[in-house]
Amino acid sequence: MKFETPASANPIDRMKVVGRAHTRIDGPLKTAGAAPYAYEHHEVANPAYGYIVGAAVGKGTIRSMNLAEAKASPGVLAIVTAREAGKLGKGKYNTVKLLGGPQVDHYHQAIAIVVAETFEQARAAASLVRVDYARAKGRFDLDEALKTAPLTGGTSGEGSAAPPVDRVGSFEQAFAAAPVKLDAEYTTPDQSHAMMEPFASIAAWNGDNLTVWTSNQMVDWSRTDLATTLGIPKEKIRLISPYVGGGFGGKLFLRADAVMAALGARAAGRPVKVAMPRPFVPNNTTHRPATRQRIRIGALRDGAITAIAHESGSGDQPHGSPETAVNQTKLLYAGANRLISMRLAVLDLPEGNAMRAPGEAPGLMALEIAIDEMAEKLGMDPVAFRVKNDTQVDPEKPARRFSERQLVRCLNEGAERFGWSKRSATPGQVRDGKWLVGMGVAAAFRNHINMASGARARLGRDGVVTVETDMTDIGTGSYTIIAQTAGEMMGVPAESVVVKLGDSAFPVSAGSGGQFGAANATAGVYAACVKLREAITQRLGFSSADAIFEKGRVISGKRAADLKQAAAAGDLVGEDKIEFGDLEKAWQISTFGAHFVEVGVDAYTGVTRVRRMLAVCAAGRIINPTSARSQVIGAMTMGVGGALMEELAVDKRFGLFINHDLASYEVPVHADIPHQEVVFLDEADDKANPMKAKGVGELGLCGVGAAVANAVYNATGVRVRDYPITLDKHLERLPAIV
Repeated sequence: MKFETPASANPIDRMKVVGRAHTRIDGPLKTAGAAPYAYEHHEVANPAYGYIVGAAVGKGTIRSMNLAEAKASPGVLAIVTAREAGKLGKGKYNTVKLLGGPQVDHYHQAIAIVVAETFEQARAAASLVRVDYARAKGRFDLDEALKTAPLTGGTSGEGSAAPPVDRVGSFEQAFAAAPVKLDAEYTTPDQSHAMMEPFASIAAWNGDNLTVWTSNQMVDWSRTDLATTLGIPKEKIRLISPYVGGGFGGKLFLRADAVMAALGARAAGRPVKVAMPRPFVPNNTTHRPATRQRIRIGALRDGAITAIAHESGSGDQPHGSPETAVNQTKLLYAGANRLISMRLAVLDLPEGNAMRAPGEAPGLMALEIAIDEMAEKLGMDPVAFRVKNDTQVDPEKPARRFSERQLVRCLNEGAERFGWSKRSATPGQVRDGKWLVGMGVAAAFRNHINMASGARARLGRDGVVTVETDMTDIGTGSYTIIAQTAGEMMGVPAESVVVKLGDSAFPVSAGSGGQFGAANATAGVYAACVKLREAITQRLGFSSADAIFEKGRVISGKRAADLKQAAAAGDLVGEDKIEFGDLEKAWQISTFGAHFVEVGVDAYTGVTRVRRMLAVCAAGRIINPTSARSQVIGAMTMGVGGALMEELAVDKRFGLFINHDLASYEVPVHADIPHQEVVFLDEADDKANPMKAKGVGELGLCGVGAAVANAVYNATGVRVRDYPITLDKHLERLPAIV
């Protein structure tokens, strides 16, 4: 199915199943421990266990590896290094090779796998691998590297992109002439995905055919890259990932657990299980890169922005990409004169790549503080300043309108619901016992992305509809919204739909990531169900043009039949995929929101506590309000972590992230998040897809950090532009206690 014109009325508009709150289909399985994660596929017979040996230097060369003691260790079946593995390729989505040696590209890069009868034996033997390194001087200091870093364009691969330099009008001239100006710098740190389920895989060979059970967000991407890495045909690999215990972008790509499990299994002649130890999550895999951002804004005294510039620098391995932190500034606010630029420094730290809302998440952490600072200079309310500079067209291409843009409504309704009118415009004035209390706001923005997505729908003789697609569920509710979509299309309740996900034997979907998964995967299911409806009406001899599917029946004119009747002669199958035309060239398709946060800052200790949070989101048709709310409150929680605690500490001497476990890399817990409220505005975006839906899982994060930062400033009068906002950065400047 090609989606080339705005969606007209279709069966989804009935909203009898879609758009209704529905509990998670996979919930009972997960709470009962019956949902198998990557490491738990017990149908794999007689598995051995692999343990990855990670490089102990940040940059250098392996002079030699002594494996004798490890090979003699009890239970050891095989040891694979780069020498035993032979020539390996590098996948399209991998910046550096997944098996190092003799060159070491970064700390904890995999350099060997030890396979043994038990996990404990493999771990013990891995500790006996003796490696002699020639350490090389590495580039581990972002600030130093940015001094000579070139201007570099790039894309996150999921809707956030910008050229090296992007100019509209004459920024320098307009900024110089502006009566009110802001020129400030902001920093965001390296961050880790810190998902609960570590990277894990089981690999099993049957002749030259390989099956991998793994924890991955994008089945087809990783299957393709695994084939490239191993140098075997893609058709020889089956990748299975039915349940994923969190990913946040870290599991978008093929990682070393799958590659090393495959190499270990081939060497041992047995299926092999590999789970990365927790320190490997930040150092062996990917992370959100740190940024250094400069924002300049010039405005007239009435608050109209006349000039806006956003410049960002970040670092990555050679041939990597910048963190596209300037992307939202291209589209969020009006202003005739604009400058956007990015620099990319080459670093030898572990690979930087996508983490939930890459680009916009760190970009809005800076931009939305700058907007608040500018409002203060103008003597304007921060909400009013944002409303003043709203635009219904692409500021760089005024002829291109937004398909839907309800940012002003998000801000105004959020302000009313949150009690914004009670906020003190003067910082540091509101106290509640020992607490300094403040409110903050930030706009939320995230682009919608259209991606081809396929599915197969089958009607069985029992009247049950089965949907198969390689779409994954990373805790986001994919099983449920796909069941709702098929239920709406086929006129049955979601409970009458069986959903099978995460298997490369199924049609290729958009996958989970970038806030594109739900809208595109359900649109693919919509397309498959259109085919199935046609097959059903054809078998029944009904007209497909006027057929109505409801309550398990098909009605056409004065004729009606049960779905079971249509399948009595055998199962009926519909398979198709959604593909997109050029609508996104004519329309800017984005999602918008507003975040409001109230914090208390302990006047004695400087400790910050979030008191309440509100998100108001406009993100197209909400397929399942229950799972959508869960996505947003989870994102809001992640935003609090980014604002107040999350930071990978870089050892600039040796090139590693020191706090590489959940004891020292702090993330929010339940006690940190006392109250959250989420509001979804009514919206059906007919330019997006037949579902008229867009994503929301990353919108819930975008802007949260700045809303927290702005609330801290409103509480204390101390402006912190360096995330995370820890007490040491404002304690000495807090208002006097007496």
